[in-house]
Amino acid sequence: MKLSIVESIGIDEKKCQELTRKILHDRIEVAYYNSPADDEEKIKRSQGAQAVMIANRPYKDNILEKCPELEMLSVAFTGVDHVGMEYCHKKNIIVSNCAGYANEAVSELVLGMCIALYRKLAECGKAVYDGKTGAGLLGLELAGKTFGIIGAGAIGMKTAALAKAFGCEVYCYKRTPPQNSEYKFSDMDSILRTCDIISLHMPLNDSTRGMINAEKIELMKKNAILINTARGPIVDAKALAQALENGQIAGAGIDVFDGEPPIPEDNPLLKAPNIVLTPHIGFATKEALEKRAVIAFENVAEWLDGKPQNVM
Repeated sequence: MKLSIVESIGIDEKKCQELTRKILHDRIEVAYYNSPADDEEKIKRSQGAQAVMIANRPYKDNILEKCPELEMLSVAFTGVDHVGMEYCHKKNIIVSNCAGYANEAVSELVLGMCIALYRKLAECGKAVYDGKTGAGLLGLELAGKTFGIIGAGAIGMKTAALAKAFGCEVYCYKRTPPQNSEYKFSDMDSILRTCDIISLHMPLNDSTRGMINAEKIELMKKNAILINTARGPIVDAKALAQALENGQIAGAGIDVFDGEPPIPEDNPLLKAPNIVLTPHIGFATKEALEKRAVIAFENVAEWLDGKPQNVM
């Protein structure tokens, strides 16, 4: 039986070998590939393997159908929208994700983006390099602001806890709100209308694609900022860019886009004012990647034991 790690999962081969011994107990042959791969190369690396481990690059039907021996896919990531899930379900291929590995990493980036926007860190840095003072660079404090969480899952709740620690009044939206919570739950439109900060934490699916469109952005306050560390297609990038250009909202922090970076030069967000852009690094901390690798290997171990976990 063979496990093929067809792309980098954020740790080196030495660490992979360590996890193979510690978690898999050498019960399965493991092939390690840490170099980038196009679809044809992914097929070559996957063929003959009963289990495959991937990260966040596309692994769709055109690859899956060329791997008839595949029984289990361990996704070293939280979302699985880059995987041909319908095909996997049809062929009874177990797909396990690594939910929870980046809760701290992503939520900390959210607060970092808020501070960067509120304290005008990019402008401050430019002022220093240009030999200027801090004149005109008056900032804002997080304390006392209303902080809206759209999507109150694990990362959303971790973000809520950090926001509360900074002195924010936190409001949350979830389709099925919990019975008991320390946070105030409300409908999405009310949160968009009233909160100073909106942070998105929904998965990408048919119901959330394009959810934050021009109509929803129009509900936001003029002094509000929007943070998206969830999935790019949840937000209409063109509508957001126009809102920033028109001063309709005060700013935005975006870590995710319609596709994986590098993003096209004609992406409207590249020319939008008052925006912090990062190349999908919300999950990318040393600690998170190590946790992710452990979960990915544990997923394979549990599958070998006939008790698959984190099944999507």
